[in-house]
Amino acid sequence: MKGQNRSDVKVGSKVSIVIKENQVSGSTTEGIVQDILTKSLYHPHGIKVRLTTGEVGRVKAVK
Repeated sequence: MKGQNRSDVKVGSKVSIVIKENQVSGSTTEGIVQDILTKSLYHPHGIKVRLTTGEVGRVKAVK
C-alpha cells in the first residue's frame, strides 16, 4: 500500500518512510508510526509521520 491516503496509515503500523535528508537519494527507513502529522486526507508525496524512534518523514509504503 502506498502512503498517500491518511486512511491507510494508522498509529502502530509498520511503514517505510523517506526522511527529508534522504529525499534526493530516496533511501527509506522502516519503523512503527507513533504520530500522524499530516492533517489532510491525501498528500501526493506521502503522509508525514513520526516514528517511535523520533524520526519524521513521509510514508512511501505501508507494510
